[in-house]
Amino acid sequence: MNKRPLAVTIIGSVYMLTGVIGLAKHFTEFRTQNPFQYDMIGIGLIRLLAVLCGVYMLRGHNWARWLALAWIGLHVILSAFHTLPELAIHSLLFAVLAYFLFCPSATRYFRAAGSIGEADGNAQQPGIRITEAATFTSFIQRMNSLAAC
Repeated sequence: MNKRPLAVTIIGSVYMLTGVIGLAKHFTEFRTQNPFQYDMIGIGLIRLLAVLCGVYMLRGHNWARWLALAWIGLHVILSAFHTLPELAIHSLLFAVLAYFLFCPSATRYFRAAGSIGEADGNAQQPGIRITEAATFTSFIQRMNSLAAC
């Protein structure tokens, strides 16, 4: 099992903290007179996505790093409608996160965690990986061909 890179640990932790602090902040703005404010629901879901990204990045799920990059990408798009410094900061964060989440050590970490059985430490079939590109049927076909041997 590959050791988690420090950059992934820091980024995952920052995502979790950002989500939790954001949820707490927006929870205090919730008013009982108008409990179904749609912007509050959307903001809450975005903050919850940040928490999920952080938790699952730390667990080595490849989809979480893509979702984390999409999350900051959404902020780049939204900040384009605000001030230029805000756009510059979010764009810089996007570039830094993309670099550290897709550097070779991070890629090895996320690939190793995606191997069958490797997340719990006992890889059953070396060389077989479940990736985003693999479909369920192709996975079943591979398993059947291995069982036939």
